[in-house]
Amino acid sequence: MIRRSALATLSPVNVVRNALTGAVAGAIATAAMDLVWYRRYQADGGEERFPAWEFSSSARGFGEDAPAPARVGKRIADGVGVDLPDTLAPATNNIVHWLTGLGWGKLGGLAAGILPVPAVATGIGTGVTAWAASYAALGRLGIYKPIGEYDGETLWKDLSAHLVYGATLGAVLTIGRVRRRS
Repeated sequence: MIRRSALATLSPVNVVRNALTGAVAGAIATAAMDLVWYRRYQADGGEERFPAWEFSSSARGFGEDAPAPARVGKRIADGVGVDLPDTLAPATNNIVHWLTGLGWGKLGGLAAGILPVPAVATGIGTGVTAWAASYAALGRLGIYKPIGEYDGETLWKDLSAHLVYGATLGAVLTIGRVRRRS
């Protein structure tokens, strides 16, 4: 439970500091999660080197087989009247993917500054929330299937990668010493 007095004592400087620390932690956590996915890709026989894989050089458009972040970026662009050519799918995928990781990191940093639990717990909670939110939101958008249509192995692979994100986020927030009070 968050005490009202804890919320009231957060200074604007600490809020900004916590959000920035969270963004940095989110970048590091995104890289950690991507390393998990890359290792799995290699174990399944993938041969692209990490930079090519990381920067989605194999993404060839915004179709049904495009990565979810690319499809989300395309939906956003379409919604504001910007036409993205298929050649921008790799860049769109990376921009949305990394901004999502940084965004969840900022939320984790802010939460760690308020919640009376260790930052690692807040980080793991943030990772699990990001995982669940993606299935909820992307399922509604038709980018993912409804969560009940996925097999347990697929859900576990995705959840476990998000747990790595969350644990890394929490560790970096701990090291970064998120400020709880002014």
